[in-house]
Amino acid sequence: MIEALLKTIPANRIVAAVRNPAKARDLAERGVIVREADYSRPDTLGPALTGVEKLLLISSTEVSGRLPRHSAVIEAAKANGVSLIAYTSMLHADTSPARLAIEHRQTEEVIAASELPAVILRNGWYTENHLMALPAALEHGAFVGAAKDGRFSSAARQDYAEAAAVVLATDGHAGKTYELAADQAFTLAELAAEVSRQSGKAVVYNDLSEIAYRDVLTGAGLPGDLAALLADADAAASRGALFDGGGALGRLIGRPTTSMQSLVAAALRA
Repeated sequence: MIEALLKTIPANRIVAAVRNPAKARDLAERGVIVREADYSRPDTLGPALTGVEKLLLISSTEVSGRLPRHSAVIEAAKANGVSLIAYTSMLHADTSPARLAIEHRQTEEVIAASELPAVILRNGWYTENHLMALPAALEHGAFVGAAKDGRFSSAARQDYAEAAAVVLATDGHAGKTYELAADQAFTLAELAAEVSRQSGKAVVYNDLSEIAYRDVLTGAGLPGDLAALLADADAAASRGALFDGGGALGRLIGRPTTSMQSLVAAALRA
């Protein structure tokens, strides 16, 4: 996201709040202000936000227990006079049946209660998430999941990053909620068919029950709670939870969203 911001905002006006400033040394060398900020250490949040006008709150990678961390950032933002907070939520978080949406919905409620001007960026699934299974799919000839024929409006990480940069770099977004999703949706069977077409190897999609898919994920080494949440998300996708045809992402970034086909091609080249 910072790379996208640097296209329009001078580096010395950008603050990167990170857990380990040493890992962001390359940004500091380019003139970006790097400050320590750790969700689990609230005392770091206030100093990190000193003088910040607009804040992008990127949801924590924790699969549970995120709400207290998010709330601490929101509280620090209000105390430090932040004029706009943007939050990366989940597609249709207010109505989604997916368990992953719960803490996003709760965070949106905390932001609303804070009365800070805010913009909610409800991101759909990342296409790259699907393609993490590409090596195994090529090896075994199948993607697995529990989404049935549910359509995913998944988009590239770069597309979502550009959307966040637009919201921070331009005016007129306060009070808005954007349902951000790719221009074209696909089923997991269509993803498998595209991988098969481009790779020249037979790859299919094997649909499992939610419980069976959870067991596959735990068997692959994922923690039980995470595996259950991901299997639940697939089941929710079968009911339309990860589809959106509104086109807001493409309008916000001013170009068509990156296609699944081009991301498959890039993944196969990697």
